[in-house]
Amino acid sequence: MEKLAVIIPAAGSGTRMGSFKPKPFIILGDKPIIWHTINAFLKLDSLIQIIIPTSEEWLNEVEIICESLPKNKVQFDVIVGGSERQFSINNGLKFLHDDVDLVAVHDAVRPFIDWHLIKKVCKRALTYGGAIVGVPAKDTIKKVGENQTIIDTPNRTSLWQAQTPQIFRRELLTKAYNSAIEKDFFGTDDASLVERIGGDIKIVEGDRKNLKITYPIDLKIAEMILKENEEI
Repeated sequence: MEKLAVIIPAAGSGTRMGSFKPKPFIILGDKPIIWHTINAFLKLDSLIQIIIPTSEEWLNEVEIICESLPKNKVQFDVIVGGSERQFSINNGLKFLHDDVDLVAVHDAVRPFIDWHLIKKVCKRALTYGGAIVGVPAKDTIKKVGENQTIIDTPNRTSLWQAQTPQIFRRELLTKAYNSAIEKDFFGTDDASLVERIGGDIKIVEGDRKNLKITYPIDLKIAEMILKENEEI
């Protein structure tokens, strides 16, 4: 069985949430958002390592959260992240255990990822080299130029919204990050770095409950999802 590591960058700010706390540490239910996120991955038998890059002032808080999670054989590494998400993940790659085959990158503020879906993405990544979770775009997308002028309306049938986790063979993701750092290239997600070096990436249709908690309205929706999950 393949061995999986997940990198969960948790160094973001809470500015758009109107919070002094970084978003991963805002309370959802009775626990920080990141607690729920990590706990979702702990259900995977293939998981051997969780790496959490965060800001220096939140290192101790993350360690306390990790200690409060269900105990298992997974290795936790809480490390100092970088000034940008891409730098944080690049730092995380340096801490990978020698036995790791697949590396997942997942947003700390997507707490409702289903472990069955993670397994599907792992299977495709193992076969093709890379796979990500996404959902078909449900709104019409406009390409906008200067002065908010609409330039184009792409065909929505071929457009998907990328989510996480994004999972890759270890050597492919490492190669993509090394190339991006060397060429000073910044991508909007991990897949864009792998695309840049010609990697084959598949998309697995996800669940719209796998939302990214960014704004106050997202937190309200997340509270509703959490309550619904607890009632099942």
